[in-house]
Amino acid sequence: MRAAIIDDNGVVSVGTVAAPTVDADQVLVRVRTVGVNHLDLNAMRGAGPGTAGLRRTFGIDPSGDIVDQGPLVGGDRVGQRVVVKPAISCGDCAHCRSHNEADCPNQQILGIHRDGGAAEYVVVPSRNALEIPPSLDYADATVAVHSIPIALHALEAGGRVDSGDRVLVTGASGAVGRAVAQIAISRGARVVVAALRQPRVAGAVDHVTFADPEHLGDQLSAKHPEGFDLFVDATGHGHVIAAGVGALSWGGRAVILSASASPDLPLDARLFYMRRLTLFGVGAATYEEVERGLAMVAAGTVDAAVGERFDLEHIAEAIEHFRAGPHPGKTVVNVH
Repeated sequence: MRAAIIDDNGVVSVGTVAAPTVDADQVLVRVRTVGVNHLDLNAMRGAGPGTAGLRRTFGIDPSGDIVDQGPLVGGDRVGQRVVVKPAISCGDCAHCRSHNEADCPNQQILGIHRDGGAAEYVVVPSRNALEIPPSLDYADATVAVHSIPIALHALEAGGRVDSGDRVLVTGASGAVGRAVAQIAISRGARVVVAALRQPRVAGAVDHVTFADPEHLGDQLSAKHPEGFDLFVDATGHGHVIAAGVGALSWGGRAVILSASASPDLPLDARLFYMRRLTLFGVGAATYEEVERGLAMVAAGTVDAAVGERFDLEHIAEAIEHFRAGPHPGKTVVNVH
């Protein structure tokens, strides 16, 4: 079968590999679409969760049709339209047993730790192949399955968001940050979005564009001296995170859900004591949150924006297009 492979030097090219076969609890998915994500770029440069080894099939978020299933898979799933939850939890740890798969310490990411979905076929555990709502197409599901459930988990990890809450979202020009802002707005929060470029989110009370992350704190203090109840960062940039934490009001909560930009975090630790702040780290979502996220897109609560589309043979161009972003919609690769 044709597949996009990340080689040992982090270069992606399309070639021919053996088609996968299903194990007892797995399904075989004929891939229709797959996205390009920051996690993919991290894997290509040997950073983040992909440092355990390259040379594998690219693609964390495929959508397609089930064409085969293992003997332990319940019911007849052949023919179902499905999208794959990228984080594959172990199913055995205390977190998994309590239905908190997002915090499973043993989870693997499709396309990072195991062969991904930028191929004609991919095998995944049956529980990771979720049915696509009838009103969504394959590309919609590919756009929604990763960013929107994580955004939902980030908001709920940081505590309940109520009407009138002041929420700051940094990195709102990207898919995850934009989804965080849209969900918070749908719950009645007063949302301020900030990004290096084009942080346009309908319904936000303010859009802050900052040229230098080290000056973001001054901009927020000048425009929003009352501070924020919740701050969610989708940039992974240490100085941006520090500015957001510094903008929190008494009892404020900060949620970090990205680690792709810089590891240095110049925080004033006294703020946590003086203002009773709380910091959360988020990196995945539960199966239930994926189902809710897809339903929110189907209902129109959140926009799963599909951007430029490329054929599998042109995946290198798709990656370069994504790298040059941000773009109004997610870069999608057509496989079948």
